[in-house]
Amino acid sequence: MNGEQRARLECIAWQHRMMKQASWFTQAAQSVQRKVNERIPQKVHDAMTEAVKGMVQTVLTGSEWTTSRHPVRSLSFLERERLIREKILTYRRLAAVEGAGTGAGGILLGLADFPMLLSLKMKFLYDVASLYGFDVTEDQERLYLLHIFQVTFSSGEKRTQAFLKLRNWHQTIQTFPSTKQMDWQAFQQDYRETIDLPKLLQLIPGFGAIVGAVVNHRFLNELGKTAMNAYRMRLLDSSGKSI
Repeated sequence: MNGEQRARLECIAWQHRMMKQASWFTQAAQSVQRKVNERIPQKVHDAMTEAVKGMVQTVLTGSEWTTSRHPVRSLSFLERERLIREKILTYRRLAAVEGAGTGAGGILLGLADFPMLLSLKMKFLYDVASLYGFDVTEDQERLYLLHIFQVTFSSGEKRTQAFLKLRNWHQTIQTFPSTKQMDWQAFQQDYRETIDLPKLLQLIPGFGAIVGAVVNHRFLNELGKTAMNAYRMRLLDSSGKSI
């Protein structure tokens, strides 16, 4: 079995997982988080929505992020995958170090972890897109990145919906052509439901450094798997080999 065949099988298995129902533990954890969210005043949700929207849009539109990442055109599929695996290793280490540092610093530094980790995740997605040969200066490519993000940091029906938008991308962009049409409140709430519980543990004195390192490492690892398989769907489809 060659590398492309292995990638195809991994992508097929990943697609099946994306269509499965969330585990009972995940459902229970998110049920608790939703109950907490229901008790939070709408003004707080609005503030969080604007904060996440602002952070993500800064990364999406910042020229220092887009112009420095030119699409790589001259590599084979397997060469791209090798470089992306190296990126995953690098970003996992960065995320773990950042999580350990902010976790060890108590509540104030723990709170700073939220925007720092979000920026790191977006930077990673930009690098992956460029290595797979996609132009991140195009708004539709940045929209694809946001859907990869949503698939990674949501579960159950919401994850399935986001995944189906990726799998049927040509149809998706006909009805949802711009990042301006994002539902930012849903985006930030899905993200927070996924990360809030482990991130709260990161704020515990004397324990936060370990939690921060482990959780951030896991988040970047999951994002890496999702990004690779999302782009595999596009590349293998475009080569005439349906998955």
